[in-house]
Amino acid sequence: MHFLYNLITQLAQFLIKITALFSPKMKLFVDGRKDVFVILEQKIKPQDRTIWFHSASLGEYEQGLPVIEKIKEKYPSHKIVISFFSPSGYEVRKNNTIADATVYLPLDTPKNAERFLKLVHPELVFFIKYEFWINYLDLLQKQQIPTYLISGIFREQQLFFKWYGGFYRKALDSFTHFFVQNETSKKLISQLGKTNITLSGDTRFDRVVTILEKDNSLDFIAQFKNSKTTIVIGSSWPKDESLLIEYINSCQHDVKFIIAPHNIKPEQIQQLQNCITKKTVLFSAKENKDLSQFDVFIIDTIGILTKIYSYGDIAYVGGGFGKGIHNLLEPATFGIPIVIGPNFANFDEAVKLVDNKGCTSINNFKELEITFSTLIQNTETRHQKGKICSEFVQKHKGATDCILSQIASIKN
Repeated sequence: MHFLYNLITQLAQFLIKITALFSPKMKLFVDGRKDVFVILEQKIKPQDRTIWFHSASLGEYEQGLPVIEKIKEKYPSHKIVISFFSPSGYEVRKNNTIADATVYLPLDTPKNAERFLKLVHPELVFFIKYEFWINYLDLLQKQQIPTYLISGIFREQQLFFKWYGGFYRKALDSFTHFFVQNETSKKLISQLGKTNITLSGDTRFDRVVTILEKDNSLDFIAQFKNSKTTIVIGSSWPKDESLLIEYINSCQHDVKFIIAPHNIKPEQIQQLQNCITKKTVLFSAKENKDLSQFDVFIIDTIGILTKIYSYGDIAYVGGGFGKGIHNLLEPATFGIPIVIGPNFANFDEAVKLVDNKGCTSINNFKELEITFSTLIQNTETRHQKGKICSEFVQKHKGATDCILSQIASIKN
């Protein structure tokens, strides 16, 4: 089975290179991996003591950040290596200041795994949420390097829990300990005979709680808001925007809209702006303008959405009409009610917030119109739902401390 896995990996590597000729994203995927070993040789020396964190993409990186920060405090003499699988994570966070080396993870071949681990020579390894690379895990186990899964999520449809998934189940033996987000994940892993499990919760709550302690002020957003009720639309996709544009264009309420699309390619931003009939300004064109005179502010840049949420009275978080919603804990921590699309069943925090009435799921334009209008007109309802969101975040913090205390006891 291992031979077949490696054969499939080699085939995938070949196909990816072909795809890269036609796809800019896949080109980043391929080109970014060309210099991984050179970067590691430059930044990690044989005498360095290191700790390695792996995240699939940006969301997992943000999820693991509270643990990375605490580990860096606990082991100040160690170098931190962070790896990404996806370009959408690496390209956004390749210049982070917490890691001593940030790289793409080379594809999971025996040769790559051996060379990567030889250069990094980690004393501790953390995989964030998921991604289980067989050759890397096999080598970590053989070298007896403590390896942890943090903020882990397991679902019945994963290969581990299929009758034919024995090869993948064996990979789980490589983990020193599993820190999982919910009871379902703990139960599923327990059914495989694992006892090295802790229900720690989700470290994202710890990350968003710290946001409240930071300076979230943005003068240009304050000027645009001009003390009016403001709806912040975060990480929207075209399917979200088709409904939202219709609402914005027809809205009779005296409100402001801030849109931070998931994709900020110039042609898509221009198309979005062209579809809106109200007075609209782009972030890239905001200079020397009286922003208070505009109705819609399109954020064609990255990195400031979190701070923008602090100015919101209502938040719409995108992705719910596609594969799944984006991060709704950031608006939740600021205590504002949240609206999302229908595809949220695989996001535990969304399910709970919908059940608790802090978040509202909509299926069509009519439901969006009713939900927004209710929240705009009824201040008491808006504040009540926002309070539910903020209290939910506060209630679920503490996963990072749980993980750190367990690691300390396991290590000893």
